[in-house]
Amino acid sequence: MLRLERRSEKRAAGFTAPSRRIPSTVAHICGLALAVISPGLLIAAIVEFIGFGDGGPMLLLCSAIFAVVGGALWFSTRLGDLAPRTVFAAVAWSWVLVSVMGALPFILTRTFQSGASSFWIEIADAVFESTSGYTATGSTVLTTLPDLDDPNPRVGQGVLFYRQLTQWYGGMGFVQLVVTVLPALGRRAMGFIGAEAPGPTADRIAPRAKDTARLLWQVYIGATLLMTVAYTVAGMSLYDGFTHSLTTAATGGFSTYNDSLGEFDSVPIEIVAIVAMMIGGTNFALHWLFLARDRAVYAKDHEFRAFIAVIVAAIGAVTAMLLIGGEIGGDLGPTMRTAVFNVVSLGTSTGFGNAQGAGTAGDFVAWGAGPLIVLLILMTVGGMSGSTAGGVKVIRIRVLGAHVHRLVARSRQPRSVIPLRLGSNIVSDTVAHKIAVYGMAWLAMLVGGLLAVTALGAELEEALSAVIGSLSNMGPALGAAGPTATFQDAFSTPARLVLAFLMIAGRLELIAVLLMFAAPRRSLRKIRPHKHTF
Repeated sequence: MLRLERRSEKRAAGFTAPSRRIPSTVAHICGLALAVISPGLLIAAIVEFIGFGDGGPMLLLCSAIFAVVGGALWFSTRLGDLAPRTVFAAVAWSWVLVSVMGALPFILTRTFQSGASSFWIEIADAVFESTSGYTATGSTVLTTLPDLDDPNPRVGQGVLFYRQLTQWYGGMGFVQLVVTVLPALGRRAMGFIGAEAPGPTADRIAPRAKDTARLLWQVYIGATLLMTVAYTVAGMSLYDGFTHSLTTAATGGFSTYNDSLGEFDSVPIEIVAIVAMMIGGTNFALHWLFLARDRAVYAKDHEFRAFIAVIVAAIGAVTAMLLIGGEIGGDLGPTMRTAVFNVVSLGTSTGFGNAQGAGTAGDFVAWGAGPLIVLLILMTVGGMSGSTAGGVKVIRIRVLGAHVHRLVARSRQPRSVIPLRLGSNIVSDTVAHKIAVYGMAWLAMLVGGLLAVTALGAELEEALSAVIGSLSNMGPALGAAGPTATFQDAFSTPARLVLAFLMIAGRLELIAVLLMFAAPRRSLRKIRPHKHTF
């Protein structure tokens, strides 16, 4: 009784006992990121049991492992330093940990088992597939995907469901999901969203960052369900419609079938996919504003208008080149169908294929040099900021173009003061400088990745397109790594691991990856004794 009275007196006086949790922002965020994936693995296990697959027990075990490890990291730590370098490090390390741990379901279910390769290569392939999934890239090394009417598939439906789910988690970003359930971040939450957001800025659509993340996730979930209904009405089964909506909303491009959407050979399904990919490639803040109050928000947004202009111009260019080159027979209908689908698929960094096999109309590897150059440009540009699409982003290209135009104008009139304009908006020199630095870092990463991948035995065409695709989170490459092949056909295991690192660097847009080693290094320097200490 006396102890209770003393405790109440201390609480009334404002005394709080020190927390026994270890102050570690990185471990705290990593733990919660792992924990939020556990329910998805549980659903995948249920799907596997319903489909009479063999991987149900292993998926259940993985769900438990994610919950236990994530919970242990979360409950044993608390938020510590929230300086920008630590925020970026927490986001980057959480993506690395989830990508590596995410390979565990593939490893335990022996998804990549092959008599011709060792268990270590199997693990490397699982890490590559997991990284490609969580970064919503869509490059794959899985060679045992089933056909539409396969009576005895090698990979169970639950494992394939988990593979699709990795892209859905990564599309919007599981750190944004963490923000919605971690109120202790307070005003610092916007820093975490900005560190993960796919674009130059994180759009705030609510006064509090937690509410912004929650609203974006609501729009994301609603779009996924709407796409599921549309795919089902267009002719897919409910399972196919839902699994493909997961990767369409995330602009990821994974499919549960060997020939991707080409397996269905359906114009209605392709039309649904085209519209859905454009939704995924558009800033989700615009979707929320449209639903909430502003029906003209798309027409007023200068980045959206530029995004549509890029897609339309690319469709026109590719269609004209294919008609002139005669790669698809010279008929306008099939040529237009193929051009529209592939331009939208790569222009939104989704990477779906509408080819029914090597050499078919939708296999863009068989196209001439002109259309392929257009596709490479689209892979570099990507979608809008704030979307689930990858790439450099349309807004950055526009700012860089306006910056070059201003430099030319200043060279003619050195004393003039020329603001950097995008439509009626003026872009500050600080923002322009940051975008220019990002562009230089992107090019440096491109050159370094290209040198590494070619040094590990890849051909130049495949290496260039794969490095661009990995940095842009795009999916298929050219040559032997095209839409009807896998990355196993074109790259060695070390080269695939290099590409996996580039996927994470591209998804976090380089800065978080560059800073992920700064916080641990600073912590080590703090605990190292001073050289004059005796």
